Amino acid sequence: MNTIAYILYLFITYIITVRVGFIFYRNGHVFILELLHNDVQLTLFINRVLLIGYYLLNLGYAALMLRSWDTIHTWTELVSGVVTMTGQIILTLAVIHFCNMAAIYLIGKRNNHFINPKI
Repeated sequence: MNTIAYILYLFITYIITVRVGFIFYRNGHVFILELLHNDVQLTLFINRVLLIGYYLLNLGYAALMLRSWDTIHTWTELVSGVVTMTGQIILTLAVIHFCNMAAIYLIGKRNNHFINPKI
């Protein structure tokens, strides 16, 4: 039963991580471009590095979470385990997204302060 749970969990986690990562990549381009004052080449590079780091962090975390599972004996335990672990991955994605957006906000605020200082 554990093998079925692992396969389901890794498949769901992979789909969520890749889909959300692509959305972050596509929509985050605008924010990074503004922070870097329209430097397109640097923006593309940073956005790709962020995407790769995001994938590695989340998929690595998902793989490590497999170690914390107990032996599964029933279908109820299987569903409960997959839902719990998937929920933890979604919460991790939310925290990472919040931290990235907070950093972008703070950097943008700092850059605007240096460009347009109030006298």
